[in-house]
Amino acid sequence: MKYTRFERARIIGARALQISLGAPVLVDVPEATIDPIEIAILEYNKGVVPMTVKRD
Repeated sequence: MKYTRFERARIIGARALQISLGAPVLVDVPEATIDPIEIAILEYNKGVVPMTVKRD
């Protein structure tokens, strides 16, 4: 499924919030990376973000 830029931003933002609140990270992250947004982008690019988009 191809996401719009708005859906992509919402998914990454929601996942970054989850990570910052202590959710487990689903990919291997380099030691120097501590920013939740960068981690969420890594997860999004690998396709392991546990979210879906419901369209009408």
